[in-house]
Amino acid sequence: MRLDRFLWFVRIARTRSVAGAIAASGHLRLDGRPVVRAAAPVRIGNILTFPTPRGEIRVVRVVALPARRGPASEARTCYEDLTLANVSQQAPGH
Repeated sequence: MRLDRFLWFVRIARTRSVAGAIAASGHLRLDGRPVVRAAAPVRIGNILTFPTPRGEIRVVRVVALPARRGPASEARTCYEDLTLANVSQQAPGH
């Protein structure tokens, strides 16, 4: 699946053009390598690292490739959020 479509389908980007801009900006990394093409292929197991508009770094692992741009609850099942802030909040015993 194309990177821009994945970002749009899983609702990380509000529009397909924003998803393409994120992918082409050079700030997104796919398995540690910078991406400069919106058409870069995304596969299950890939790790995406990118800055958020608030300046934080977000890390997600692709768990499934969506067939459509469905509701947010369905979109969240397609990736696992590995961002440090989320991991520390979910740590047992803390």
